[in-house]
Amino acid sequence: MPSDTMTPGLSDAPVAPDHSARNRVVILLLLVSTFTMILNETIMSVALPRLMSDLGVTANAAQWLTTAFLLTMAVVIPVTGFLLQRFHTRTVFIAALSFFSFGTLLCAIAPGLPPLVLGRVVQACGTAMMMPLLMTTVMNLVPPDSRGKTMGNISIVISVAPAIGPTLSGIILNLLGWRWMFWLILPIGLICLAAGLAWLKNVTEPRKVPLDILSVPLAAIGFGGLVYGLSTIGEGHGEEGGMPLWLPLAVGGAVLIAFILRQIALGPQERALLDLRTFRHKIFTVAVVMMGLAMMALFGMIILLPLYMQNVLGMEPVQAGLMLLPGGLLMGLLAPVVGRLFDAHGARKLVIPGSVAVAVALWLMTTFTPETGIAMVLASHITLSAGLAFLFTPLFTSSLGSLPPQLYSHGSALIGTIQQVAGAAGIALFVSVMSVRSAAGIAAGLDEAHALSQGLQAGFMCGAIASLGMIAASFFVRRPPDMQDGGAPMGH
Repeated sequence: MPSDTMTPGLSDAPVAPDHSARNRVVILLLLVSTFTMILNETIMSVALPRLMSDLGVTANAAQWLTTAFLLTMAVVIPVTGFLLQRFHTRTVFIAALSFFSFGTLLCAIAPGLPPLVLGRVVQACGTAMMMPLLMTTVMNLVPPDSRGKTMGNISIVISVAPAIGPTLSGIILNLLGWRWMFWLILPIGLICLAAGLAWLKNVTEPRKVPLDILSVPLAAIGFGGLVYGLSTIGEGHGEEGGMPLWLPLAVGGAVLIAFILRQIALGPQERALLDLRTFRHKIFTVAVVMMGLAMMALFGMIILLPLYMQNVLGMEPVQAGLMLLPGGLLMGLLAPVVGRLFDAHGARKLVIPGSVAVAVALWLMTTFTPETGIAMVLASHITLSAGLAFLFTPLFTSSLGSLPPQLYSHGSALIGTIQQVAGAAGIALFVSVMSVRSAAGIAAGLDEAHALSQGLQAGFMCGAIASLGMIAASFFVRRPPDMQDGGAPMGH
């Protein structure tokens, strides 16, 4: 059992009122900050055509605004497991908000594409620290019988921010210039930073942990190469500069194997950068696999649905963004409800119907054609959003709740890394299949709308097939071992 100093929320003794108030302030600050950062991560999705026009750059060059962000996240997140053990909560929070705010300012004043990409990289450094910090802090402060409710709030951050990012971006671009996407976010980041400086108290006690220097470049090259390779496939410019499509994937995969073997060897010595002993806990492993599949579906849908609505149905960007808004809002409304249901009934009764709803929605999307009615598109997206809402909270809570406290930071970093890799993989897989099938349709003499429609059907088919694996895995999700059937914590 950790000491009261390190994890006051998990102490057997009653939490003092001042600690309870302090904990609520800490979690609220982390939630607002993380929401802002993840919203920023997806806000660029419908802005690329405007940026290409204003900056005079090609589509391949503009895609680096997304690729560089994902790449930086994949490189930095594995190191956060070490940072969260070595430094105070307050220190990591201030560093994350400082990186994010400075990067946002760089983006807002960028005179051209290279400074804009640099700003996105600096933003990503802060974003990469914040999500594992939020999840680790919640696990340390919130007792097991209340975690579902709190993780429901985290699910709002994880799922709603990406869902409303394109909507907000479309509205801003319709009314203002692209720089306003950053000018409007910057004050929020600065307010969160000021609030953290004023009110955030340390809630953990850092401990001296060794940093394995070799593991850092192995993680950077392994995860970075994998995300870069997947992103370039999805963006269709993997041959740029003569580089074969398979090269970054092959290099990333080979180095990642070396990284994994090193972490397995260092784990028992308490020297691993990412302690892979988390995967010895079956609940964690099953939940993380399902979470990866869910993130593939979410990010793939965020890319393909706007393409379908704009390029097949002929909607304006603002209309397409507004079509995605009901589903995003539904996820936000359901998240705290699902959290309370988890506390009362556990995970399996939620993730089984959730995975079925995701599968139904994705199979419906495989039937989309240029003649499909808007009502069917909206209903499918809402069904998918509801299904994902029933997945995220139980999976986050079950995965981390199944770990001993000393592995919380490693589990949080692993979840964040897998989210980025799965998101990039979902985009790459869906878009690559769509592109190949669309090209075949055009070669066969179809008009552009019907050819793209067939390509989108094939892309959604990949997600639909993956969703069947999600349903199968959902039967193996269990409640964390420190909770009884009624949601009350067992004796420690």
